[in-house]
Amino acid sequence: MTTAASATTRLPTDWRDFVSLTKPRVMSLVVFTGLCGLLAAPGSINPILGFTAILCIAVGAGGAAALNQWWEADLDAGMKRTASRALPQGRMNRTDARDFGIVLSIGSVLVMGLAIHWLAATILALSILYYAVVYTIWLKPRTPQNIVIGGGAGAFPPLIGWIAVTGHITAMPILLFAIIFIWTPPHFWALALFVQTDYAKVGIPMLPVVAGEAVTRRQILFYSIALLPVSLAPWWIGGTGLIYGISALALSGLFLVQALPVAFRRKRGDEDRMKPEKRLFAYSVLYLFALFAALVADRLILGGGLSL
Repeated sequence: MTTAASATTRLPTDWRDFVSLTKPRVMSLVVFTGLCGLLAAPGSINPILGFTAILCIAVGAGGAAALNQWWEADLDAGMKRTASRALPQGRMNRTDARDFGIVLSIGSVLVMGLAIHWLAATILALSILYYAVVYTIWLKPRTPQNIVIGGGAGAFPPLIGWIAVTGHITAMPILLFAIIFIWTPPHFWALALFVQTDYAKVGIPMLPVVAGEAVTRRQILFYSIALLPVSLAPWWIGGTGLIYGISALALSGLFLVQALPVAFRRKRGDEDRMKPEKRLFAYSVLYLFALFAALVADRLILGGGLSL
C-alpha cells in the first residue's frame, strides 16, 4: 500500500500525532465501559492492579486503533472526515505508525497477563486482533455487514474488566458484551447515513452505500428494538438491582424514540442536514455512558459498595 501523502514532503512528526493514532475520543468510551465492568464485578481487586488492568485495556485499544489507521491511510486520505489525520497529511512515517501499534498491542497483552491473569490477557489479545485484522482488513472492505460482525471488537472492554476481577466468564459479562454488540449497528449506521458520500467515494461497502437508506433505516429500527430487552437482561437474571433496571428501561426506551424518526423518514430536504440521524448518533454515545454508569451506581448503592 502507498499513502496519498507519499508524493509530498513529509512533515515532522509531533508527539500529538502518536496520541491521535490511538483515537482518544473512541478510547474514552472503551476505558469507561472497561472500568465500569471492573467496578461492577463481584469480588475485589487491588487498586493498583485494577488501574493496571484498565491501563492495559486503554493501551490495547490504542494499539488496535493505530494499526487500523496504518492499514487505512489511503482510504482516510480520500474521506473528508479523516483526511486531516497524521498519516494522510504526511506528518508521520507509515512504518512508525505500524510499529507503534504493534508495540502498544503486544505490550498491553503481556502486562495484562503478567500483572492480572492470562484469561484477561487472552481476551484482550482477541479484541485487538478482532478490530485490527477481522474488522479492518477483512470485513470492512468486503461486506455491508462489517459493523454488525465487527461490533464485537468494541464490546470486549467491560468483559475484560469484569474478568480481571473475577478470573472467570459468567452470564453477566457476556450480557455486557451483548449490549454493546447490539448497540453498535444503530450507533454507527446513524453516522454512516450522514457521511455515506465519504464511504462511497473510497469504495467502502457501508450499508447505506450498498443497500440504500431505506434498508439502513429499517435495520437501525430493528437493532434499536432489540437493544431494549438485551439491556434489561442483566436485571432480569438478577445480576443487577432496580437502579440499573429502571435506568436501562428509560435509556433504551428513549433510544428507540430517537430511532423512530430516523427509521420512518423517506424523503428529506437539503435544509434538514440529517438532524434526526445526528441526534440519534449523539444520543447513542450518551446512552452507553449513562447505562454503564447506572450499572456501577447500582453496585455501589444496592450491591454493598465497591470492593477495590
